[in-house]
Amino acid sequence: MKRHISLGVAAAVSALALVALSVGPTAAADASAKRKPGAALGQAKHLVVIYEENHSFDNLYGGWGSVNGDHVVGRADATPSHTTQVSQTGSPYSCVMQNDVNLTSPPLAALAGCSPGTVVFPDGTSTSYSSRFTNGPFRIDNFIKPADRTCPPLNNLFAFPNGVDKNNPPPGARAGGCTRDLVHKFYQEIYQLNGGRQNRYVTGSDAVGLSMGFYDTRQLPIYRYLHGRKAPKYVIADHFFQAAFGGSYLNHQYLVAAQPPLWSAAPASAHAVLDSAGGVHAYPLYKPTGAVVDGNVTQVCGAGSAANRLACGDWTVNTSLPALQPTSNYAPKIPMIDDTTRAMNIGDRMSDAGVSWAWYSGGWDNAAGKVRGRGYTNGPGPTCSDPDSTPAPADANGTNAGYPFCPHRTFQQHHQPLAYFARYGPGTPGRAKHLKDEKDFLFQAAHGRLPKVSFIKPLGEENEHPGYASEPNGSDHLVQLIKAIQRGPQAKNTLIVVAYDEFGGTWDHVSPPGMGRTKGAHDQFGPGTRIPALLIGKPLTRSGVDHTVYDTTSIMATIEHAFGLKPVAHPAGVVPRDSRVADLRKAISLRPRTKR
Repeated sequence: MKRHISLGVAAAVSALALVALSVGPTAAADASAKRKPGAALGQAKHLVVIYEENHSFDNLYGGWGSVNGDHVVGRADATPSHTTQVSQTGSPYSCVMQNDVNLTSPPLAALAGCSPGTVVFPDGTSTSYSSRFTNGPFRIDNFIKPADRTCPPLNNLFAFPNGVDKNNPPPGARAGGCTRDLVHKFYQEIYQLNGGRQNRYVTGSDAVGLSMGFYDTRQLPIYRYLHGRKAPKYVIADHFFQAAFGGSYLNHQYLVAAQPPLWSAAPASAHAVLDSAGGVHAYPLYKPTGAVVDGNVTQVCGAGSAANRLACGDWTVNTSLPALQPTSNYAPKIPMIDDTTRAMNIGDRMSDAGVSWAWYSGGWDNAAGKVRGRGYTNGPGPTCSDPDSTPAPADANGTNAGYPFCPHRTFQQHHQPLAYFARYGPGTPGRAKHLKDEKDFLFQAAHGRLPKVSFIKPLGEENEHPGYASEPNGSDHLVQLIKAIQRGPQAKNTLIVVAYDEFGGTWDHVSPPGMGRTKGAHDQFGPGTRIPALLIGKPLTRSGVDHTVYDTTSIMATIEHAFGLKPVAHPAGVVPRDSRVADLRKAISLRPRTKR
């Protein structure tokens, strides 16, 4: 391994017990797939990974239909036992509660037998509500349309927890048909999955019935593009799961490191406290059975909870922030992860092997204070001049606040996983070489200068995240990125992988590995809900469907196998899941159907 100058940053490590991994047949069969470097990418020479936000497969792609006669497993395949949502005591709902303002106002005629709906909690208390929504999936587009001004103003993104009223939008509200946001956190998702029954999404959610909403798949810009004239070949992976339970922070870490970060010095108040059912928070249809704490760090080991079979220790699993810029104040800052002496992420592995790569993020130059960058829009100072930007707060050292650190109002610092690692901290050669702005990607794609591996993270308002971003507008941006690659001189040998970081709190009917009948690598951290995933590009032999079980770490495995890299390391000895999952070669090498 190449020597690197130590940055003097304390490693985020602790001496925890190993987490056992259960490996299913698919992963075991793939263990031999590491023999031949290059085979994993097929004919492709370049890989571009576009990482979108917060939708389950059924929520977004559940109505995809067949591709060249290959069946896509979607909502129509869901059985009642994996669809009908149940209360905290296990009783099916007669109808489902809603609290998104556009699903309750103006008053919608209540369903027969649901005026009111009554739910009894374990302690005998109850709550009642009126609803016009049945206990099952419903089409969001019927109530909130793409042109509706329901996206919050940029200067007040989180002031509308139940959504922006389309009939009375505030000044600055944006068009795009945004819904309210939904809870998407670590222990909450485990509760919602209910051992693979998939029937507690409503009960374990702050957004209750919205979790059963879905979009008209065939009206999505990405679907229309891929089925339009001169569209590129594509493969849809219909058994692709988010690598880790919970939200964006942890799943971004799994994309690059296949493991959760450790925070050995986490304060006691940061640890989750679970009730007897594994709950950590009260919601409209969930009442905790004891004291709970919805912490950023896993529960203390040996806490005595009936949920003590779940992950425990000093693992940061819910939103935490980098210690240094770009950072913010909406979550705790964790120490930089010391990867200076061992390769802790896929960027380290590629750098040490001489494989060219970059992480391109929308809004990076503004957030990282890169004043001469192609994407910087805040002028020469001394203040942030772009009205859509806001001065950054100080980092963990109490320094570097304000100009030139001027993140866009929708820039999400916890979506930048490599910024947590010492080799890519401020002022390092690694950051200068590998962490770039989306504007740099567009320039390089147009001029044939893409590295071997590219990761693209769109800016918040363009990444499809419920609450502050528009689904159709984000899908439009996704299509624009794909077209930029397809128009470039490297298109013929560039493979595009589109994946979503996590489910965003929305229902899917397919049980993840380790739950139900789905086979595949799993452990105490995941995988979680099934998410949308596509492979696109000229290196593909045909369009079709791949039913192989994958999770987010399959992308890492593909890169490792393509370039002959070892799986990433971890100081606590936990085996990262990139060494256990199937890589994407089956999807990449999908053969033409045999004529009968």
